[in-house]
Amino acid sequence: MRPVVAGLIQRYAGRVDIKVLDTSNADAQVSALSQRFGIEYVPTFVFVDSQGTRQDTVVGAVAEGQLTSRLDRLR
Repeated sequence: MRPVVAGLIQRYAGRVDIKVLDTSNADAQVSALSQRFGIEYVPTFVFVDSQGTRQDTVVGAVAEGQLTSRLDRLR
């Protein structure tokens, strides 16, 4: 999934802020976000709108088209 996500970061640059979090890292910020969004499995994709409201969540490896579809719906 890393190459797909890297491509999406480039494709959506300036339109969507894509964050990649290493959940194996014990960093406090990563832990807080993992708890906030209930991340239990990797990969988990959380789609949040510009107001910070969760719009969708996808758990597991998925096709790039499923991710772009959700990214295109964000406002």
